[in-house]
Amino acid sequence: MPDIESLLKETRVFKPAKEFSRQANWNKKTTAEYRKLGDKNPERFWAKMAKENVSWFAPWKKTLQWKPPFAKWFVGGKLNVSYNCLDRHIEGENAWRRNKAAIIWEGEPGDSRTLTYGELHREVCKFANVLKGLGVKKGERVALYMPMVPELAIAMLACTRIGAPHSIVFGGFSAEALRDRINDAGAKVVITSDGGFRRGAPFELKPAVDEACEGADCVDHVVVVKRTGEETAMKAGRDQWWHELMEGASANCKPARLDAEHPLFILYTSGTTGSPKGILHTTGGYLTHVTTTAKAIFDLKETDTYWCTADIGWITGHSYVVYGILANGATTFMYEGVPTHPGPDRFWEMIDRWKVTIFYTAPTAIRTFIRLGDEHPKRHDLSSLRLLGSVGEPINPEAWMWYHRVIGNKRCPIVDTWWQTETGGIMITPLPGAVDTKPGSGTLAFPGIHATILDEEGKEVAAPNGGLLAITRPWPGMLRGIWGDPKRYRETYWSKWKDIYFPSDGAHKDKSSYFWIMGRIDDVMNISGHRIGTMEVESAIVSHADVAEAAVVGRPDEITGTAIVAFVTPKSGVDAGSALADKVRKQVTREIGAIAKPKEIRFTDALPKTRSGKIMRRLLRDIAAGKEGIGDTSTLEDFSVLAKIRESDED
Repeated sequence: MPDIESLLKETRVFKPAKEFSRQANWNKKTTAEYRKLGDKNPERFWAKMAKENVSWFAPWKKTLQWKPPFAKWFVGGKLNVSYNCLDRHIEGENAWRRNKAAIIWEGEPGDSRTLTYGELHREVCKFANVLKGLGVKKGERVALYMPMVPELAIAMLACTRIGAPHSIVFGGFSAEALRDRINDAGAKVVITSDGGFRRGAPFELKPAVDEACEGADCVDHVVVVKRTGEETAMKAGRDQWWHELMEGASANCKPARLDAEHPLFILYTSGTTGSPKGILHTTGGYLTHVTTTAKAIFDLKETDTYWCTADIGWITGHSYVVYGILANGATTFMYEGVPTHPGPDRFWEMIDRWKVTIFYTAPTAIRTFIRLGDEHPKRHDLSSLRLLGSVGEPINPEAWMWYHRVIGNKRCPIVDTWWQTETGGIMITPLPGAVDTKPGSGTLAFPGIHATILDEEGKEVAAPNGGLLAITRPWPGMLRGIWGDPKRYRETYWSKWKDIYFPSDGAHKDKSSYFWIMGRIDDVMNISGHRIGTMEVESAIVSHADVAEAAVVGRPDEITGTAIVAFVTPKSGVDAGSALADKVRKQVTREIGAIAKPKEIRFTDALPKTRSGKIMRRLLRDIAAGKEGIGDTSTLEDFSVLAKIRESDED
């Protein structure tokens, strides 16, 4: 198989501002020292991070035990995640943090709550005792199916306090998907809510739990948070209200001394076919990874109000809404609803009102904001922001530049991060006080992470050609397996090359050794013998001034093997017709070359996305190929989008 060709050229470079570097947790000198140590001896680097950033009840005997593909980190060490996120911030010299905001929460209707570290500690201890009262013991699994409310974070931390691995199922999944995940994990208790608010209206969650539990004999209890106040059916003997259980619960609960390799959580990856794939993460290595990366990459300070817009049902929410942020003693902001209710400026209004300093969101959201128009963020004071982040998929250079110019006012560094559910924490990223950034590039691997680009045979690919992203050494946040299926774990992640992790992403390095992620390898198109990644073509299309967003897929073609089909969303007020189609083709030819010019262009008001904001290219491929059946749509955010796209065609 030939290398993936790197066709898009990006030459803009942004150096860290001197004033930011001076105050950064990791400046150029620190980063250089850590990178040198991480390259030469990653085990020693991670041991240093574990000692500096995590509190341990007992030290470990061995930093890494590696029997490929199974790893154990900090073998013999004892700790507790809840203690690291709460207790250590309200004890001894840190006791002043007891009155510091841990979670600031806003509901979509406009209601809000603030929980200090002291209050959060009390609530977590009480709910940990509730779980014990329901018979949950160390090692037994608890399923969470909830909206973005503070009780979700409280429940997570309560599980970690008693050593009960949690399995969070995103609140948009169907009853059938929930049942599959409950049964696979063998969850004894399900924690849910009567519902939540989305797009200005309440939605139900409890009925899906009732349906799921009909085929889940492992479930003994269902705990229900009252959020919407809508009428909710409760099954006697099984269902109990959260607030009633909490009334009589003790606020004293000693954190369990857990082994570093004790299971922390199971998280089922989205978009899979067949049986659910439960990614298992354990305690010590994961906490070391997310606490260290959060501190270094987001440059967390005592005065920061940090907002990651991800739902906690996804790995980004686990690692960088809750665990990595609270373990650093920072203030994390949570929002329940969508970014465009009641108006297209909801996010910017909240940043202004709550004085958010760090903002971490997805490229899909950024492109949506571009389509809505610059006037909405410009209506609000965003001067509190000091750092921006991107997560979830590759960000195209023009979206990066808009983010830099309009949201960051040309003064906020941008950390464009690559990582996965399976990696636990961030793997490739700029360090804002130390690394020059380039629009669209994740820049360099985090110190202690050994990433490279290989061909099919496992040989390194020379820059600037692309190939397959690979991680060649174990890292502390890595998945410890697929729950209950070690064979599938080997075959899925470790079978391509010997003892090397394959994340299924394509990438290339430039002459500065910067990584450019090109997207999932199954999104690579073979055009007349040229292997071209979708991200580069999409970036070229979106660089046109009249285009807000684009997704590119391949469909079978008798002449070229694959023909490029582009689904394009114009900016507000722009006519979608043959004239714009011609401009788009010329833009791609100018930016990349004629080989990447779309054969077909379909204009659409919106693209099909998962509820986590990722474009569902699988559905677009089926539509482009004219298939009637389009497979699993359980994670689709807006079903009306599909019908509109099917009707669309180039003028």
